[in-house]
Amino acid sequence: MIHDHRPYRAKKCYLWLEYFYAKHFVLPHFEMVGAGTLLMKPWNINVHGAGIRAGSNLHIITASDRKVALSTWTFESHQGHIALGDNCLLCPGVRIDSASSVVVKDNCMLAAGAYITDADWHDIYDRTRAIGSTASVTLQQNVWVGDGATICKGVTIGENSVIGAGAVVVSDIPDNVIAAGNPAKVVKALDSEKELTTRAMLFADPQALALEMDQIDQYVLKRNGYLQWLRTLLFPRTGD
Repeated sequence: MIHDHRPYRAKKCYLWLEYFYAKHFVLPHFEMVGAGTLLMKPWNINVHGAGIRAGSNLHIITASDRKVALSTWTFESHQGHIALGDNCLLCPGVRIDSASSVVVKDNCMLAAGAYITDADWHDIYDRTRAIGSTASVTLQQNVWVGDGATICKGVTIGENSVIGAGAVVVSDIPDNVIAAGNPAKVVKALDSEKELTTRAMLFADPQALALEMDQIDQYVLKRNGYLQWLRTLLFPRTGD
């Protein structure tokens, strides 16, 4: 669909359904999660294992064909942990797997299809042995990981740095740079004279943000009727 044909009240009901599903079927699988969490289409989110924590204002966007998965594993001496800081954004298809520790600090953004792992998942020489080698992963504050990038075990990505789409990161990346390629290498330094605006600014006044979003919905959807919406669902036309 090109346009959202839902009447305003129908969208409000849908948002309530998302909230209800997230509260009862997704959030209980977190060890802890802060206020302001927003899970879009939460039925496409898989949270598995102990030790998964998130700060405030976690936003997860999903699609039916691109689920988001957060998984920790317990095996012999291994116990995974995932810690997401405040104001983090996870886009469709993001996966994080941990057998030791993955820390994603405040204001980080993981674009569609990004993958973070802290383990090999099988021993290199004994392929029957699960987990294999592990080493913790840390994304410092305000890191942006591009579409389809992979962050491998033992990596630390510095504050404010950007990882290009499709990159494979196998070694540490310093602060304030753009890295790309396979294996990822620094290709550019960020301009130190330009001010960075982080996702924290979005949530400086949560009530005002919620009111603004609701007013936008009322304006955009105000002309939509239930019969028109039903017609677009059953008999969609070009241009809908």
